[in-house]
Amino acid sequence: MSKVDFYILPTDALAARLDFACKLCEKAWRLGHRVYLHCQDAAQRDELDMRLWRFKGEAFVPHDLAEACADAPVALGVGEDAGAHRDLLINLGADVPGFVGQFERVAEIVVEEPGIRQSARERFRFYRERGYALQDHRLQRL
Repeated sequence: MSKVDFYILPTDALAARLDFACKLCEKAWRLGHRVYLHCQDAAQRDELDMRLWRFKGEAFVPHDLAEACADAPVALGVGEDAGAHRDLLINLGADVPGFVGQFERVAEIVVEEPGIRQSARERFRFYRERGYALQDHRLQRL
């Protein structure tokens, strides 16, 4: 069963979720993991695509849209199919995707914005009720 990590960021800025997703994605990719970033919608996916290109000047994270290239080490998607990815799911959607069980690890990124916090609580409840191993990481303000 998947291990689920909740990363709680000490800010209400929605952009902080995407920035943290980029950092987490880069770290996982450098460790040899294949990553699937599940986005809320196409607009969020496009924004995340742009951020992955420019979030860190000296870093390059090879990625593509899930629909364009199923073999990309990092795929960004909005649908109900994560393809062959099995290592790490970074869920930026409001709900738990139906394919969550195919991943070894799941990352949920939470900020203090009320809507994000409420949907994160619902996802936490979903995982807990189904017996997933849960861990929360409360990050400190810089």
